[in-house]
Amino acid sequence: MTAPDTQAPTTTEAGAHDPITIGIVSISDRASTGVYEDKGLPALQAWLTRAIRNPIEWQPRLIPDDEAGISATLRELVDDAHCDLVLTTGGTGPAPRDVTPEATLAVAHKQMPGFGEQMRNISLAFVPTAILSRQVAVIRGKALIINLPGQPKAIAETLEGLPASQPPVRGIFAAVPYCIDLIGGPYIETDDSVCKAFRPKSAQRAPRAAS
Repeated sequence: MTAPDTQAPTTTEAGAHDPITIGIVSISDRASTGVYEDKGLPALQAWLTRAIRNPIEWQPRLIPDDEAGISATLRELVDDAHCDLVLTTGGTGPAPRDVTPEATLAVAHKQMPGFGEQMRNISLAFVPTAILSRQVAVIRGKALIINLPGQPKAIAETLEGLPASQPPVRGIFAAVPYCIDLIGGPYIETDDSVCKAFRPKSAQRAPRAAS
C-alpha cells in the first residue's frame, strides 16, 4: 500500500543543491489497514525536511509487517524509484511479527552495523529495553537503507542525537551524507542547527552562496 502523496516544499531553490530521492517506509499491520493513524511517515518527513537543505523527492510507503512484502518494497524503492536514502520505521523488536531487520538484510549488498549500534546507544539513555531493538542499516547499490525505531520521539532522538547531554551524544544522521558520498550518491547538505553533517575536509564542497 502506498501512502498518499506527501511531497513537501523544499527549503532551497532546486538549482542550489543536488536533488535527492528519499524513501520513507512505515511498517505496521494496524496502521496499514486503517486501525489507527500512522505517525511514522509524518515524523520521518518532518525531521528530514528540517534537517536537509537539498530539494527532496519523497517516496512514501505504508505497509504491513510482512517480510516478503517489506523486502519487495525496499527493492522497488532502490531499484525502480532510484532512492538515494531509504528510512524505515517499525517492526524492529523481538515480537513474532517484527521482521523488518530480516527483510532489510535480505536485500543487502553490504551491512553497516555502526548505525544500529549507535541507535541502541542513544536509546539506552532513556530505557533499558533499548537492547531489545534490532535495527540494521545496509547498502543496496548506491542507496543507504536504515531501520529506525517506531515512535516519533525516538525517531528524532536517534537521527539528531542528544546534543544537550553531557557529554553530547551524536545522532546517526551526521554520518549519513558522507556515507552516501562514498557509495556514489548525491551531496547531501544539512541545516547545522538541526544536525551538522560530518565529512573529512578533503570531501567537503565549498559553501553554497545564499539564494
